[in-house]
Amino acid sequence: MIGFEVETLIAILLGVARGATPLVFAAIGELITEKSGVLNLGVEGMMLVGAVSGFITVVVTGSPILGFFAAMLAGALLSSLFAVLVLFLHTNQVASGLSLTIFGIGLSAFFGLGYIGTPIKGLQAIHISGLSDIAIIGPLVFGHDIMVYLAFVLVAATAWFLGKSRWGMILRAVGESHHAAHAIGYPVVAIRFAAILFGGAMCGLAGAYISLIYTPMWAENMTAGRGWIALALVVFATWKPGRALIGAYLFGGVTILQLNVQSLGVDVSAHLMNMLPYIATILVLVLISRDETKIRLNAPACLGKPFRAD
Repeated sequence: MIGFEVETLIAILLGVARGATPLVFAAIGELITEKSGVLNLGVEGMMLVGAVSGFITVVVTGSPILGFFAAMLAGALLSSLFAVLVLFLHTNQVASGLSLTIFGIGLSAFFGLGYIGTPIKGLQAIHISGLSDIAIIGPLVFGHDIMVYLAFVLVAATAWFLGKSRWGMILRAVGESHHAAHAIGYPVVAIRFAAILFGGAMCGLAGAYISLIYTPMWAENMTAGRGWIALALVVFATWKPGRALIGAYLFGGVTILQLNVQSLGVDVSAHLMNMLPYIATILVLVLISRDETKIRLNAPACLGKPFRAD
């Protein structure tokens, strides 16, 4: 009985990592975008386009690696449409981002229509002989797929980039005062364009993780609102990569709890459990919003503000 409970707990914790990983990719991508001073609400649409692009690529080529690259390219291409609208045509960022989500939902449904129910073999978890077999610790530390570890590397690299690298500091400067950055010679539009492309690529990667590993399958709207949770995570993390990682695992835990609580014998409505991740998102945003000073000190000063060179 005890052995069964331990195995169940390990399975749940592994599920938390899988549930958190797409949130990490999407949140880090959006964090970099917002650090440049651009608010892109199209995360959900880019994730769905990445999910269907990666899935179709794997069906055609049989290669999950190519699938992930195709998803990143698709996410970046979709985000470039948003970049052109807000950086060159100076459209409203909120309206453009929402339009991008609607467009991505429709586009992914159109291209994925013929692939619903198509089976694929997704990327499998890594097994390191001798390490993965260690009781409890082995599967928890060495029993994940490579993308889980890549998410941790991405968070560390992003923290270093923003805090230590020259270009990271330039990116932050553009987000804090685009006119001052432009005055001293930094290409504000080019920097923001690059940040938006990176954010789109990470959202595409997040979507591909869901369709190639987390499920693996294709279904319309399969991201199920994770793009909006990723947006909330950026605020929850106060634009800090390490906190985004912690937040992603907290929300990943809530998602897995939703899937497992009834199987553990708890008598609770399935509809309530389906609402749980989104209720948690709303509660976190409400609690964070009460501290306006903290948000004002950490949010990029030019977030959402259009830039026009004089």
